[in-house]
Amino acid sequence: MEEEDKIEESSVRLLTSVGSGAFQTLGVVYGDMGTSPLYVYSDVFSKVQIETEIDVLGALSLVMYTITLIPLAKYVFVVLKANDNGEGGTFALYSLISRYAKVNMLPNRQPADEQISSFRLKLPTPELERALQLKDILERTSSLKTLLLLLVLMGTSLIIGDGILTPAISGSGFHIFVEHTHGRTIFFMDLFAGALVIVSIIILVALFSIQRFGTGKVGFMFAPVLALWFFSLGSIGLYNLVKYDISVVRAFNPIYIYLFFKKNGKDAWSALGGCVLCITGAEAMFADLGHFSVKAIQIAFTFVVFPCLLLAYMGQAAYLMKYPDSANRIFYDSVPDSLFWPVFVLAALAAMIASQAMISATFSCIKQAMALGCFPRLKIIHTSRKRMGQIYIPVINWFLMIMCVVVVSIFQSTTDIANAYGIAEVGVMLVSSTLVTIVMLLIWQTNLLLVLCFPLVFGSVELLYMSAVLSKIAEGGWLPLAFASVFLCVMYIWNYGSVLKYRSEVREKISMDFLLDLGSTLGTVRVPGIGLLYNELVQGIPSIFGQFLLSLPAIHSTIVFVCIKYVPVPMVRLEERFLFRRVGPKDYHMFRCVARYGYKDVRKEDHHVFEQLLVASLEKFLRKEAQDLALERNLLESDLDSVSVASRDPEASGSYGTEELKIPLMHERRFDESGTSASEETTSALPSSVMALDEDPSLEYELSALREAIDSGFTYLLAHGDVRAKKKSFFLKKLVINYFYAFLRRNCRAGAANMSVPHMNILQVGMTYMV
Repeated sequence: MEEEDKIEESSVRLLTSVGSGAFQTLGVVYGDMGTSPLYVYSDVFSKVQIETEIDVLGALSLVMYTITLIPLAKYVFVVLKANDNGEGGTFALYSLISRYAKVNMLPNRQPADEQISSFRLKLPTPELERALQLKDILERTSSLKTLLLLLVLMGTSLIIGDGILTPAISGSGFHIFVEHTHGRTIFFMDLFAGALVIVSIIILVALFSIQRFGTGKVGFMFAPVLALWFFSLGSIGLYNLVKYDISVVRAFNPIYIYLFFKKNGKDAWSALGGCVLCITGAEAMFADLGHFSVKAIQIAFTFVVFPCLLLAYMGQAAYLMKYPDSANRIFYDSVPDSLFWPVFVLAALAAMIASQAMISATFSCIKQAMALGCFPRLKIIHTSRKRMGQIYIPVINWFLMIMCVVVVSIFQSTTDIANAYGIAEVGVMLVSSTLVTIVMLLIWQTNLLLVLCFPLVFGSVELLYMSAVLSKIAEGGWLPLAFASVFLCVMYIWNYGSVLKYRSEVREKISMDFLLDLGSTLGTVRVPGIGLLYNELVQGIPSIFGQFLLSLPAIHSTIVFVCIKYVPVPMVRLEERFLFRRVGPKDYHMFRCVARYGYKDVRKEDHHVFEQLLVASLEKFLRKEAQDLALERNLLESDLDSVSVASRDPEASGSYGTEELKIPLMHERRFDESGTSASEETTSALPSSVMALDEDPSLEYELSALREAIDSGFTYLLAHGDVRAKKKSFFLKKLVINYFYAFLRRNCRAGAANMSVPHMNILQVGMTYMV
C-alpha cells in the first residue's frame, strides 16, 4: 500500500509539474504565434482581392494546412523528439550530431568522454551500415564539416535576427491597432498621432528590463494574459463561425488551395508571404526547449494553441464571407461590439508579450554557441534552481533592446518589419529540416523511405514559402539577412580563431623527454603549494608552462594542468566532471585535470568550491591509482610464481624490467591519454585479496604531500595570450586574426572572470601564439 501511495504521489507531482510547465509555455513560447491572427489575413488580402468565395476558402485552407503541417506535424511530432537530452535549437542538433560523428572543428574529443552517462549513443539497427557510411563521409571531408558548421551558424544567426525583429514588430503593435481599428478609435489616433514610435520604444524598454527576473517568473506573469487571449481567440472565432457562415469548414478540403492558385496565379504566390506569418514563432517551440519540457510544449500546443488558432482563423474567414470589404481590418471588425474594448486591451498586452519566445530562444542559442566554441565569452546568469536552461545574458539583452529601438525608429511601418520577419522565420525552419534529416540518417537510423519523406514534405513547403518571402527583400527583407550576416561573421571568426589557437598549442606543446631531462625539480626550486595552470589542451604539456619555468624563481610542489572543456552533451553530472591522469613520473607531482561541462551547464561554483571538488577528485584518483597498482602487482607476482627462475631476469622478461617495477606508475602513464574519472567506483571491482593488501606507503606519502600543498594555498597560473597570424599568411587571414579576432578577444569576458578565478591568487605571463 505504501509503495502504491508513493507511486500515486509521484504521478500527481509529475502531472502537476507538466501542467504548470504547459501553462507557462503560453506566456513564453506561444505569444508570437498567438498574435498572428492580428495581421495574417490583412497581409494576405493586400495581395489578393476578395472576389469570390474561393479567395476566402483558399486563404483559409492555406492557413489551416500550414499550421497543421509545420508547427503540429513537423515540430510537435518530429523535431521535438530530436532534442538533446531535453535541450533544443540548432546547436543542440549540432551537438547531437557531433557525438556520433567527429564533425566538431575543435579536435579535443577524448574516448573517456563517451563514458559520460548523458552521452548515450544509440544501439545499432539494421540501418547501421548506411549510418556508418554517412559518418565516415562527414569525418573524412573537411569541406562538409565546414559546410555543416556554417549551416548551424546561419540558423543560429537567423534566430538572433528573430530576437531583434519579433520585439520590434510586437513593440510597434500600436501601429496595427491604430491602422486597423477603423472609426472606433478616432480619439485614440488623435491622442497618439506622431508619438507612436515613442510609445513603442517605451514598451520595448519595459519588456527588456524585466528579462533579468528570469523566464520562469516572466512566464508566470505573462501566462494568464496569454491564456485569456487564446480563450478569447477561440470563443470569438467559434461565435463568428456559427453566426456568419459555418460552411467555411469546407476549407478542410485542400482542393481550395489548388483553386486559389489557379484563380489568382502570381498574386496567390505573393500572398504566401502573408500566409507564412501564421506560423511565426514556430521554431521557438524547439529553441525554447531548454526552458521547458517536451511534454509541456506538446500539450500546450496540441490542446490549447492549435484548436484556438484554427477557430480564430475560421471565424475571421466566416466574417469575410459576409463582409469581404473588412479584409484590411478583419480582426477588430470581427470582434462583437460589446467585447471590443476588452479585446483591444488584451490584444495590446498579448502583442507586447509575443516577443518573449524569441528573446528566450536567443539566450539559449547564444549559451550553446559559447559552450561549443562559436561565440565570444559573455556573462551568463542562472535564473532558476529547478531548470538549468533558464538563463539571462545581460549584454545580449541590452544589445537586442538597442537594435529593436533602432529597427522601430527606422521602419515605422509594421508591413516592412513583417516582410523582414518572414525571411528569418522560414530560414530557421529550413536549417532545422536539414539538421533533423541528418539526425534521422545518422542517429535514429530511420528507414530511408521515411527519411526522404521528411525533407520532401516539409522542405518543399518551406522552400515554397522562402521563394515567396525572398521577393520582399527590397521591401524590408534585407534586414534579417544583414543581421544574420553580421552574427554569422562574428561566430565563424571566433570559431576559426579558436581552432587555429588550439592547433598552435598542440604543435608547440612541451615534450615529455624535455621534462625528464630537467628532473623532478623541473630545473628550479619546488615550494609548497598547488599551482593550477589553466590551458585548453586535453593532452600534453602546454608551452605556457615553459614560460612559467623561465619567468618564476620557483614553482609549486604540486602542479595541476586544468582544462575547462565543454563536451557535446547538455549536462555532465558532478561525479563525472573531473578526469585526472598523471603527467610524468610519480616524484614530479604533476597531474592533468580535464573539467568537463555540458553546453547547458553554467559554472556557478566559486573558486573555493571548485578547489574543494578538484582536490577531492584528485585524492580519489590517487587512491584508485594505488589500488590499480596493487592489482597489477598481485597479478604480476602470480605470473612470476608460475614461471622458471630464469624468466625473472630483467634482460629476459622483455616487458617488465626492474626499473619499471621500481616506478610502476610510469608504466603506460607517460603517454596514456585515456585518463581516469575520479567518480569511478573502485573497491567493488577488486578481488578481496587485493583489497586486503596494505596501502602503498608511497600513497600515504603523496597524500600527505598533497595536504601540505593544500595548506600552503592555491595559485592560478594563467596565460595572457595574444594570437597573431604568421607573417607568411595571406592578407585575408591576417585581417581576420590580427584585427577582427583580436578585437573580439579583447572585448569578451576575460579568462579570470569566465573561470571564477580570484584576482588575489593569479600569476600571469604573456604568450604569443603564431597561427
